[in-house]
Amino acid sequence: MRIGIDLGGTKIEIMALAPDGAMLARRRIDAPRGDYGATLDAVAGLVGDVEHELGAAGSVGVGIPGTISPASGLIKNANSTWLIGQPLDRDLESRLGRPVRLANDANCFALSEAIDGAGAGDRAVFGVILGTGVGAGIVIDGNILAGANAIAGEWGHNPLPWPGGDELPGAPCYCGLSGCIETFLSGAGLVRAYGALAPGAAAGGMAAKDIAKLAGDGDEAAARGIEIYANRLARALAHVINILDPGAIVLGGGLSNIGQLYRLVPELWRQWVFSDRVETRLVANAHGDSGGVRGAAWLWPETETAA
Repeated sequence: MRIGIDLGGTKIEIMALAPDGAMLARRRIDAPRGDYGATLDAVAGLVGDVEHELGAAGSVGVGIPGTISPASGLIKNANSTWLIGQPLDRDLESRLGRPVRLANDANCFALSEAIDGAGAGDRAVFGVILGTGVGAGIVIDGNILAGANAIAGEWGHNPLPWPGGDELPGAPCYCGLSGCIETFLSGAGLVRAYGALAPGAAAGGMAAKDIAKLAGDGDEAAARGIEIYANRLARALAHVINILDPGAIVLGGGLSNIGQLYRLVPELWRQWVFSDRVETRLVANAHGDSGGVRGAAWLWPETETAA
């Protein structure tokens, strides 16, 4: 069997999959924030508990909010900052007594959807996370494309393509630059777009899901905010299609639940894609919030075993 771990900043989730992808067990615990040693203990404890429950050992894959630096072999770019600079894969291998594979959580999401989700059957799948942040993963022929610098799919930290005058220079991004795709397409980006149209209504901690509901209820400013967001998403994804030309783009994260996007974006992206027709499908994820942990389990292909 395969075991996947989704090592998040607030929770740690484990899932065991049968060879056919059927779920055998699933558990979730709070993450020990800020404590690296306790994080290792928590992961090892979850693996031990699930293997004891099922009476079998499995391969272990781990999805993390960051990646392993090819230069140092240590974790980089993790918003769970207590992981940064740590040899996480080697430490987990020592605790568990077997090889462990790590990948970025967006890559795990993309892999899950490419293997047996909404992108199954497509050679190239671009899996997008639209939530508090914006990221993506690339899967080619069932394999994650990590890249020479282990940053393939870091789509959110490129500039928004074909910007209008009112989109320049763009909001500051935590990466140190301004106008990144993430600043426009995160939940905060949608709230900011709506707030420019309805400043009073946007006050008071409104979330992206509230704007989507207002749009569904006929609120004109909210509907216009969704249209602006869809236009920006279409431009950003047209850029991806022009470079990668994937068969499927799968949306995940909280904003993937905005149903209008699946109609609006493919209608809009045609004007920026360098082709007479666009065959790429824009689809919602099939596995919901299980995508990351399922993809971590699929880091071990059927032809390989770690146990």
